[in-house]
Amino acid sequence: MLDKFPMQQILNEEGKVNPDAGIDKISIEQIKHFYYLMLRARLLDKKSVKLQRQGRIGTYVQYEGQEAAQVGSAAALEKGDWMFPTYRDHAATLTFGHSMRNLLLNWRGRIEGGLPPEGINIFPPAIPIASQLPHAAGAAWAEKKRGSDRVSLVYFGDGATSEGDFHEGLNFASVFQVPAVFFNQNNGFAISVPMEKQMNTKTIAQKGLGYDMECARVDGNDILAVYFAVKEAVERARKGEGPTLLEAVTWRYGAHTTADDPSKYRDQSESEKRRETTDPLLRLERYLKNEGEWEDAWTAALQEDINKEIETALEEMENYPEPDMSQLFDHVFDVPTWTIQEQIDEHLAVKGRKS
Repeated sequence: MLDKFPMQQILNEEGKVNPDAGIDKISIEQIKHFYYLMLRARLLDKKSVKLQRQGRIGTYVQYEGQEAAQVGSAAALEKGDWMFPTYRDHAATLTFGHSMRNLLLNWRGRIEGGLPPEGINIFPPAIPIASQLPHAAGAAWAEKKRGSDRVSLVYFGDGATSEGDFHEGLNFASVFQVPAVFFNQNNGFAISVPMEKQMNTKTIAQKGLGYDMECARVDGNDILAVYFAVKEAVERARKGEGPTLLEAVTWRYGAHTTADDPSKYRDQSESEKRRETTDPLLRLERYLKNEGEWEDAWTAALQEDINKEIETALEEMENYPEPDMSQLFDHVFDVPTWTIQEQIDEHLAVKGRKS
């Protein structure tokens, strides 16, 4: 089956372009902008890991190494489209316009962390595995019924394809031919379980065949391959040609979360090798150097600007008003059940108030 789903690649590890890939469709300025977006995402990720270690945010879910998959896919959307992320896809949501301050608030357990800026359609990050796929299919169906050309892009990992929600989401999308793009980031591990122990298929892309939908496999560390593959899928969806399943094969350097120790189940030396070979930022750097478009001063200025942005967002997060604990009960039921009401009354009594 691997031969039926070859890995689509535009930019190889040496920063050289496939001559048949249509690279003339994208400018050096756009490629530099992609580099900026990935660098911004990586610096925020590195900072967030440090913040967790310092006790300034809670358990954090890192994504370093997956920047091309997330940034490239998000860049293919238009304002008004829908994005359905997992708990790991803050590089994608940041690219699509999410507030950096709110992304940090999310890791402090704040409800505001799930709220995107006005007019940007980002669903709150899904913590249960695969639950966002039926949501994305439903939103796409709603847009189709409205007669709009808006598209849903939904993210999920390889482990999510073992969940029932994955199959329900794809089946619904296929039956109703909704404008949705199902974007899998195949990191090779569902926490500690390698791909070969959770499925018998050789690819995730081939699972789309069972739902008679377009499906393809791309190099998830090649931002150009990701961008053009998602852009093509989005354009198909806008024209009413149905959903697509894309598998982006990538590699995350760090742990599943800051509470995980990947050395117990994965050879961590592989990550160090990949930093020198398949790294998505290094690949663009090599391309720009090959084209004579790389300047160290430009990169240094980018890092300085991004670090200032991160520090500003961090200051805003840490100066944010303390939460009202009664918010715990606000979104459980429209009308509280008697069990919830008892908890509310008990909480308010401790606070010296009445409901």
